[in-house]
Amino acid sequence: MQVKPLTEIEALLRSIAEPMGIEIVEVEFKAKGSPSLTVYIDKEGGVDLNTCEAFHGAIDAPLDELDPTFGASYTLNVSSPGLDRPFKTERDFQRNLGRKVEVKLYAPLKGKKYYEGTMTEFTEHTVKIDLGKESLTIERNKIAKINQAVDFGE
Repeated sequence: MQVKPLTEIEALLRSIAEPMGIEIVEVEFKAKGSPSLTVYIDKEGGVDLNTCEAFHGAIDAPLDELDPTFGASYTLNVSSPGLDRPFKTERDFQRNLGRKVEVKLYAPLKGKKYYEGTMTEFTEHTVKIDLGKESLTIERNKIAKINQAVDFGE
C-alpha cells in the first residue's frame, strides 16, 4: 500500500492540534492486516476519551482531503501515548524530566539490567537517574527501553 510521507501527514495534524492545545506525540501507519493510521496525542493535564473523540472529529475531513493512502481504505485511531510507552523522541525525554522512569538495559551495568529512579538529566548521548542513594549516568545506546514508571497504588 502506498502512503504519503508521515512528515506530510504530521504537518497537517499539527496545524489542527496546536490551536486545540494538543501535542502530536507520534503518527504511525500500519499497512499489514487491516491498514490503520494511529495518532498518539497528549496535552496539559492528560488525555481522556473526550479529547480523543474531539481530535478524531477535527482531523477526519482534513485527512480525507489530504488522502494519505491515495484512495485506499484505512482505520483512523486517536489515542493517548500510554504511560508505559517507550521514549522515542527528545520531546519524550523532556516531558519526563524530573519524573520516575524505568530503564531496561541490553547488558548489565553494575550487575543489573533494570533500574528505576528519577530522571534528572539527559543529553543526546546519556541519561542520568537518581536512585536515591546515588545517581547513575547511562549511555543511551546501552538502553533497550526507557519509559515512565507506573505506580499502581501508593
